[in-house]
Amino acid sequence: MKVIVDRDLCQGHGVCESEAPAVFKVSKNGVLEIIDEAPPAALRAQVEAAVTFCPTQALRIEED
Repeated sequence: MKVIVDRDLCQGHGVCESEAPAVFKVSKNGVLEIIDEAPPAALRAQVEAAVTFCPTQALRIEED
């Protein structure tokens, strides 16, 4: 899986970071950094939760 962010939609709320801190980090300025764009399968549930709960629907999973 690959994590994709739509930078036009992302507002830096940080929900993704709280759901999957090993994959997402939001700076104090609200800028999202994807730490691991291709996280291991063990983190799939966390990444799916981050995608589901993103308030602006800025995240998606793309299958390899």
